[in-house]
Amino acid sequence: MARRRQKTRKSKGLGAAGTLLLGLLVAVGAAGAAAWLVYTPFGPATETFVELAPGSSAVRIGRQLEAAGVVRSRYAFYLVRWLKRGTLLAGEYRFDHPATVEEVYARIERGDVYTVTVVVPEGATIFDIGARLEQAGLGTRQKFLEEQARQTGLIADLDPKAKSLEGYLFPDTYRFARKATMAHITAAMVRQFRLAAAQLGLKENVHAVVTMASLVEKETALDAERPLVASVFENRLAQRMPLMTDPAVIYGLEIAGDWRGVIHQSDLKRNTPYNTYLHAGLPPGPIANPGMQSLRAAMSPARTDYLYFVAAGANPQGRSLFSTTLAEHARDVTGYRNALKKAGGR
Repeated sequence: MARRRQKTRKSKGLGAAGTLLLGLLVAVGAAGAAAWLVYTPFGPATETFVELAPGSSAVRIGRQLEAAGVVRSRYAFYLVRWLKRGTLLAGEYRFDHPATVEEVYARIERGDVYTVTVVVPEGATIFDIGARLEQAGLGTRQKFLEEQARQTGLIADLDPKAKSLEGYLFPDTYRFARKATMAHITAAMVRQFRLAAAQLGLKENVHAVVTMASLVEKETALDAERPLVASVFENRLAQRMPLMTDPAVIYGLEIAGDWRGVIHQSDLKRNTPYNTYLHAGLPPGPIANPGMQSLRAAMSPARTDYLYFVAAGANPQGRSLFSTTLAEHARDVTGYRNALKKAGGR
């Protein structure tokens, strides 16, 4: 009887060890499964967008990611969330390749939202900006033109008579959400203009300054020449001489839908409000969106006696030619034409 009881106790001891071993194996298996779910890349091979609304919980985000096929299991995402305990940021995210759950989580934690980049160069017009937005897939050119004309209230305090946002859409590199509205886009560009104006201290005669700056912007790309070009325009205005600037004529043709890509002699006789050959004074409003240097030049033109110049863009030597008299200007024009012929122009 004693031997039998000893054997029974031995059997019970092996059972406890077996249970412990089984539990250990289960734990190792679970850990391995969890590690596989977290660290094995998974996700779409093609472009997939997931939009996380503001205030979304980790549970909701995990479900969205799983439903979109970005993570294999929402529970793996919850595990990483529990370990990291970071803040998850709202926005639209783009996934286009398999990734680990940890990588997906890290992108959402740092707010790596998907944006569309649009570069607005200095001197771009509303027509140029509309075309760039359309090319970026943010909406049609026509829709932008209509929206910016409706949003003149954004600058009513600066330019109460403005009929468009031309001149107030500041040149910069913008990053917009894929579903950004035209109203949001125009507001962002105007906001950048206001920041630039505040930095320059531009508070008075805003309409005239921005209009002048737009002319300067279109006539030269050289920062050193901008105050000189502004001085020419200011001197001509003081003497009641027409500004005779081709970019303004071109803009008038664009507004009328008659711009042919190349300016012709007949265009200089076309009677639009922007034809500065026919009408003295500044044009009705800005003809482009000027950058910081052109705004600064319009606010503080150089002090010169210049009344004429051959624009840098028209000079093969790459610089503008300034003159005080018509005879000097005629000489510069002749020199420009000769240089153009040598360069292979007409």
